[in-house]
Amino acid sequence: MSVLEQNFPVVQKKLSVDLKCHLAYSYKIGLCDLSWGDCFVSVVGNKTDIIICSYDDHFLVIATQIGTMGTILHARKDADISVHPTFSVSVIFGKRDEPMLVACARQLIEHISSSGTSQPLVLSLGLKDHSAETLKGIVSAVTENRLW
Repeated sequence: MSVLEQNFPVVQKKLSVDLKCHLAYSYKIGLCDLSWGDCFVSVVGNKTDIIICSYDDHFLVIATQIGTMGTILHARKDADISVHPTFSVSVIFGKRDEPMLVACARQLIEHISSSGTSQPLVLSLGLKDHSAETLKGIVSAVTENRLW
């Protein structure tokens, strides 16, 4: 195990640039089951580091091309009042004038919800490029390597 794995003892996935390799480990800390995965992919020519964590009460996804957290969003499925689910996405920190970041969070929470879980998502996007193509690549990489 690498040093990072020893300091963060949870399930993890590691993927190569072309998404061909993946490893998994699982741990239990006290009463909390935690799992996480990290990978790096090339999205529209930019190296993108992605970390996916699953906690008992929420999911955390960090995608960065700049080495920092960037904009942090919170997404959740609203209570099932009607037949069609509704979702809420809010910016916690960062750029509030980037609708594509909100759309990315909404797509991810829809994927999470469709898998049968109602856990909310905390999403961190530190990106050089906020284009639709970049965000589609991130959504694709996260959903292919999901922990839900």
